[in-house]
Amino acid sequence: MSVREATRADLPALRALHGLLDAPVPDLFDGLPPGVTLVSTADGVPVGYVHSFTGEVAHVAELFVAPAHRREGRGRRLFLAVLARLRREGCRAAELVVAPENTSARALYEELGFEAGERLHGYYDSGDEEEEAGDAVRYRLQL
Repeated sequence: MSVREATRADLPALRALHGLLDAPVPDLFDGLPPGVTLVSTADGVPVGYVHSFTGEVAHVAELFVAPAHRREGRGRRLFLAVLARLRREGCRAAELVVAPENTSARALYEELGFEAGERLHGYYDSGDEEEEAGDAVRYRLQL
């Protein structure tokens, strides 16, 4: 299992993984987005990724591992690698948002030192006018 910087050649695999999300960020992988994108590979093929926008406070936008490769430590390795990279880039903190019911992700973030902050009411828009938007919790880690 290796973690490396994403390349343009990875875009088809990234798009396929991204398409498995319940609510993917539109057009995120039309090209390599600005910031840091790292992939976890199996037999040279990306099976997981993490993307973070950089800045004084970096925003970790997405972490995803294909269902067949979960519980292998890939998410943790991706996250540790992106945090190390953000430190090298000079970011002072990293933030992310997560659904309150995503207990496995929240446990990982807390194990990595992130602290839960404000609850963001109505953060996730379902796209369905009849369905209420879901809440999120903001997490922050000083780098």
